[in-house]
Amino acid sequence: MPRKMMIRLFTELVLSATLMLSGCAPQGMASTPDPAEETPGNSTGMESPAASAAAVDPSPPPVTLTVMAAASLTGAFEDLGSQFEADHPGVTLQFNFAGSQQLAQQLEQGALADVFASANPAQMNVVVETGRIARDAPKTFVQNRLVVVFPKDNPAGLAGLGDLANANLKLVFAAPEVPAGQYSLDFLDKAAAEGRYGAGYKEKVLANVVSYEENVKSVLTKVALGEADGGIVYTSDVTGPDAGRVGQIEIPEDLNVIATYPIAAIQDSPHPDEARQFVDFVLSSEGQAVLGRYGFMAAPQ
Repeated sequence: MPRKMMIRLFTELVLSATLMLSGCAPQGMASTPDPAEETPGNSTGMESPAASAAAVDPSPPPVTLTVMAAASLTGAFEDLGSQFEADHPGVTLQFNFAGSQQLAQQLEQGALADVFASANPAQMNVVVETGRIARDAPKTFVQNRLVVVFPKDNPAGLAGLGDLANANLKLVFAAPEVPAGQYSLDFLDKAAAEGRYGAGYKEKVLANVVSYEENVKSVLTKVALGEADGGIVYTSDVTGPDAGRVGQIEIPEDLNVIATYPIAAIQDSPHPDEARQFVDFVLSSEGQAVLGRYGFMAAPQ
């Protein structure tokens, strides 16, 4: 065979073998994809922490609602608070009970709060004047009446309102700047003007006052403990368990004083929605039913 033909044949055989080898790679083998080239739509089955967190619907953060309320509202508002918390998961009620004048002063000085409930409009107006409560915000939610109380064993033998003027008695009143204290003085003014209990009745009664308390609850406590022969509190103060701690002398309608209680949300409340909801609950028929059980009278519509 000629040399040129042999070289050509050898070249064709090498080329043919090369083509056969390049075509013999297993069909199932494929190159590993570069993770950097993977498209967003190609999920690997693992989500990033950020994606997982976004998929969870977070519960609202807990809220502590601070309610400043007159001392005479203690039992009723604690009951209202429990019901409100049950209906509003994540909300906790924190109460500050004291004389309305003390609470108004605290709010005037910038104390943080969400709701204010006063035992009279005068102390509510103090806070309104600071700008922390809108002028049209306060709503009357209940009313109250006065009653004379004495220790259960009645050591002074009190039987009627005229006996408050007897000599050598020890009486306790709420301080005049406290709503209950001012209402007590208003009662004495009415009684003195009417003249039913004799001349100088108001002066004689006041001469028997040995202590003026910072809130009406302190008056009730001192009388119940026998530290005084008598005092004047609200009818709501002697309901439930407290009713058995003292005796009572009713004050006639024409001499009594109707206490008016307003409530309002604080304008700079950190939790304005929850504050409004609590005020609405107090004003609701459900809230009014609770207050009625504690001896409060429904506010006029």
